[in-house]
Parts: sequence; structure tokens; C-alpha cells
Amino acid sequence: QVTLVESGGGLVQAGDSLRLSCAAAGRTFSRYVMGWFRRAPGKEREFVAAISRIGGSTYYVDSLKGRFTVSRDNAKNTVYLQMNSLKPEDTAVYYCAAAMGPIQYSESGYDYWGQGTQVTVAS
Repeated sequence: QVTLVESGGGLVQAGDSLRLSCAAAGRTFSRYVMGWFRRAPGKEREFVAAISRIGGSTYYVDSLKGRFTVSRDNAKNTVYLQMNSLKPEDTAVYYCAAAMGPIQYSESGYDYWGQGTQVTVAS
């Protein structure tokens, strides 16, 4: 069992940056592939980024490459999502998730989820 808690969301202006954090408690954090997803108002939850167990490989949805960066610190049991040049369309609830299997782009591949943190980008 892994408990995930996201933090760092908030209300920002377009063009600002935010860094989301996801702290994990429970079993060995480094055993898990970690992912970030988001759900915008009225839309389905979508994949944002994922990072391998030791952080050597990262994956992004094409539309966010270059603006968002995923990283992890296994010593702190934390995964991060650095979001730059934020746009109003980035407004969403952002979720982190942990997968015991290989890198996943689909939410069905993740075993544990956080409760989410709201990011609102004003124009």
C-alpha cells in the first residue's frame, strides 16, 4: 500500500510557474513508476508525464513537452512536476499516481492515486 499526497497547487497568472509535489508514504518509493495526470473541467483525466523508478527516463504528453518537467527524489519519497509558462488551458486537478509495472500512459496501469491538487491559471 502506498499513500500519495499532492501539494503545490494554487491560483496563478498565465505565464507563471508552479511546482507540484507528491509525497509518498508506505512501501519503498523507488519500486514504483510515478505518473502525473490531470482532469480539466468537463474533460476526462489525461496523462501528463511519467518517470521511471530511478528517474533515468521521463515521458510526456506531446503537447506539454518543453513546458513541464517531471523529476523525483527517492531519498525524499517525492515526485515533482515543474510547470512553466502556464496557460489557462492548464487549469485542472493534477493527480500523481504510482505503478508497480512498467511505464504507463494509461491511468488503468496505475495502482495508487493521490487525491489531487487544484491548479487554476487566470488569463
